[in-house]
Amino acid sequence: MTEVTAKRVLIVEDEVLLAMHLEDLLNDLGHEVVGQAMRIDEAMEIARDIIIDFAVLDINVAGKKSFPVADILHQRSIPFAFATGYGTEGLMDGYRDFPVLEKPYGQEDLRRTIALVLQQ
Repeated sequence: MTEVTAKRVLIVEDEVLLAMHLEDLLNDLGHEVVGQAMRIDEAMEIARDIIIDFAVLDINVAGKKSFPVADILHQRSIPFAFATGYGTEGLMDGYRDFPVLEKPYGQEDLRRTIALVLQQ
């Protein structure tokens, strides 16, 4: 297995326990969470302003879709994966080919998704 160097990560997740779990998993894999948002407007600001290497975006954040955040990341050439319990069903056109981390996920699922995200 190829070692992945530590990356700076943005988490966009409105469920506090899921965000904490994801942060723990990322830390265990040697990554650093440098931004965490529970609202789309906050996530967009972080996505525009902070240096990050990749992001994990919950698709539905407090009743709003995270695609505007994905747009910003895509414009900045920052890779990301969507996290969802709905699989690719929740993805809109233009984002159907992006990696999806299916909830519930474990550390190995996250490791595979990160590798996929960073290959693109």
